[in-house]
Amino acid sequence: HVSGFFSTCSVILSELVIYFNTFKKEPNLLNTNHCFQWYGNNFTEYFKITDKKIDYFNINYHHDNQFINYKNVNITNIYPFIEKYFSPTNEITNIIKNMENKYNIDYKNTCVLFYRGNDKNKEVTIASYDDYINKANEVLIKNPNIKFLIQSDETEFIEKIIKKFPNNHFYFKDEIRHIKKCDSSVDKKMFKLNKYYSKFFLAIVLIMSKSNTILFGTGNISLWILFYRQNFNNVFQYLNNEWIELYF
Repeated sequence: HVSGFFSTCSVILSELVIYFNTFKKEPNLLNTNHCFQWYGNNFTEYFKITDKKIDYFNINYHHDNQFINYKNVNITNIYPFIEKYFSPTNEITNIIKNMENKYNIDYKNTCVLFYRGNDKNKEVTIASYDDYINKANEVLIKNPNIKFLIQSDETEFIEKIIKKFPNNHFYFKDEIRHIKKCDSSVDKKMFKLNKYYSKFFLAIVLIMSKSNTILFGTGNISLWILFYRQNFNNVFQYLNNEWIELYF
């Protein structure tokens, strides 16, 4: 599977689940030699396989779950796979710590506005910028101390949110890539930079997962934010032209 970073992660996870459901045990070897061809890195540069024991139970997961209502994804049952096979390396953990200090992140007063734009419109209906702004205003009314973490691959989205919330935002200026709205992606447009930025992006997904409130669209990255978060508290998914509050 040669594709985007978290699309690849979703396929690896899906194959692991198939193996567990079929053989009722862990595989002896996980061969990921060709899985991150777009990024020039090995699986082990991002993730460490822990000695966490997975007790077998029938898992219901497929990589196409990225498109569904996430209320229907049993993240509790899937998390043991994330913990065992997708725990971040020490390098990624150090990147997170450095970014937390650099941007003075206060998680309890951070609301993520994650907008995966550009070519994602070929797969799902993407929210408008105003959909995000209206929902963000609801969050701001409830918590005037909130800071909006702007995370997007679409330059116009970042610019509009900064203009709308000039005193209530931050974004990772040095650690992300974004492009003018188009039917491509930063990975394709800036292919030679993939190796460098992919580690930052994994760190950013983990940072987003720890924030107080999250607004995101539908796709692999959003689902992986949930996998690392381990709960649906204060999470809103944009699906089928509306915001859905996720909760158990």
